[in-house]
Amino acid sequence: MPDWVSTLLSWYAGAARDLPWRGEHVTPYQVLVSEVMLQQTPVARVVPAYLAWVERWPTATALAADPPGEAVRMWGRLGYPRRALRLHAAAVTCVERYDGELPTTVPELLTLPGVGDYTARAVAVFALRQRHPVVDTNVRRVVARAVEGVADAVVTKRDLALVAGLLPDDDTAPAASIALMELGALVCTARAPRCAVCPVASACAWRAAGSPPAAAPVKRPQAYAGTDRQVRGRLLAVLRDAHAPVGQGALDAAWHEPVQRARALDGLVADGLVDPLPDGRFALPGVSRT
Repeated sequence: MPDWVSTLLSWYAGAARDLPWRGEHVTPYQVLVSEVMLQQTPVARVVPAYLAWVERWPTATALAADPPGEAVRMWGRLGYPRRALRLHAAAVTCVERYDGELPTTVPELLTLPGVGDYTARAVAVFALRQRHPVVDTNVRRVVARAVEGVADAVVTKRDLALVAGLLPDDDTAPAASIALMELGALVCTARAPRCAVCPVASACAWRAAGSPPAAAPVKRPQAYAGTDRQVRGRLLAVLRDAHAPVGQGALDAAWHEPVQRARALDGLVADGLVDPLPDGRFALPGVSRT
């Protein structure tokens, strides 16, 4: 473990954000909810959605008892609503295989639907306080700059060994994992790093090298307006707001262009987010059809 990690831990003790999924009594299931919601979604948007979700479904058992369509409805406008279906399916698996609790090892967590390597490690570290490297884009950027002296780097499986070598060998390892992530989110940001207030600036190889720019240009986020994603969101909004199945006319009113609308609806059906009913109406999966 390099010396600067101890400095980072001291910084984190005073600078950590007060986020609801970091509370003392937060369960592994609730950490899983937060991690799934945080995928490709800013923290500010996730906080109210997370609080509403765990108030309604504080346990995996409670979530599994409701139909998957209710999870889609509760997901609201967070985007990428298939995450809601995967979270519901993971809860069902917890009930069926693990007595309603999340499993406690990374290999077992990987058996849950929709839980990949990053999410399994994140739950094991943040909820179960185990020692594992957890590498997201924030952690990778911090390591790229502090250790490798480059502006940024894409996440690969090889990074796990690199980050593991930075972690303490004692019970502070989970805090070090969170601190690396927090530094990347708050200080060592992609576009405007705050090097003047960085707690490890004196040990940063990138800063010592003169802060050279990234070798490749930063990719701009994909536009949303007018895309099939926007149309899917409009159609799902109609179904979320309805307390009964809706007819084709209600969906037609949600988007003016018929070809794109039909393509988006077909995609929602294929993804299991919408159930087409025999009478020509549409509903969220598994919800009441009366």
